[in-house]
Amino acid sequence: MLFKEVTIYDQQLPLNGHVMKPSQPVKAWIIFSHGSGSSRKSQRNNWVAHELNEKGFGTLLFDLLTIEEDNDDLNRFNIPLLARRLMKATYWLQNDQDYHQEKIAFFGASTGAAAALVAASDLQSICPLYAIVCRGGRPDLAGSTVLSTLSIPTLLIVGSKDEEVISLNEKAHDELSYSKLVLVQGATHLFEEEGALQEVVDLSADWLDHHLRN
Repeated sequence: MLFKEVTIYDQQLPLNGHVMKPSQPVKAWIIFSHGSGSSRKSQRNNWVAHELNEKGFGTLLFDLLTIEEDNDDLNRFNIPLLARRLMKATYWLQNDQDYHQEKIAFFGASTGAAAALVAASDLQSICPLYAIVCRGGRPDLAGSTVLSTLSIPTLLIVGSKDEEVISLNEKAHDELSYSKLVLVQGATHLFEEEGALQEVVDLSADWLDHHLRN
């Protein structure tokens, strides 16, 4: 397994991250877009990334906000800013020496899911984006215009006990042109229950593999 720390710049601001890739050829890359108050060090996202590495995917996790920016709660919900940072990370990956024209997917959690959807809507015609996974996401924050024009297959995963987020994802599911909504039984917003995060991994891998073949 390759692990390397990286720095991505947005308007001269450094955003720290790390790349992980399996020893075998990478079948696709997944860029993580974490939720509010989280970072590249998120234990949940790193665990999910490692499991997906084991399944042949390369992963990029990075800080969408600097430490100073993250101290302002408003920045955590600044979806245009987060989406721009995700686009910067995508361009960075495409120019990295470990990238060899593989397809790219986004994995967004909480507010990071909205950023992933917005970034994808801007990149879908110019970048090899092929799939999106949203875990406990807030797709509503992406806006109806983005949702109705996004053509990339999107998997919406929500815990069955995360009632408010379920309704928001049901509405987004109706607006997206190509999406699937799956409830993880017994799971709450953070998927902390036993086996819940493993189910997220299995659902994500199946979605990413299916659309990679198509």
